[in-house]
Amino acid sequence: MSPMSSSVSARSAAEVNAEIRDLWQRSHGCLTPQDEAAYQRLLVEWAAATGKGARTAA
Repeated sequence: MSPMSSSVSARSAAEVNAEIRDLWQRSHGCLTPQDEAAYQRLLVEWAAATGKGARTAA
């Protein structure tokens, strides 16, 4: 089991989405490398919370 798997779906998709929106608002649409890493982590968490894969389009 990976270290993230135990905490990935602990929050609802709505909670994670709110954090994503907050991140973009705080950054004024320009993510730093640290923000980008946080954004990628949040996308994975959001995908797990929705029950969908991070990539849905082929």
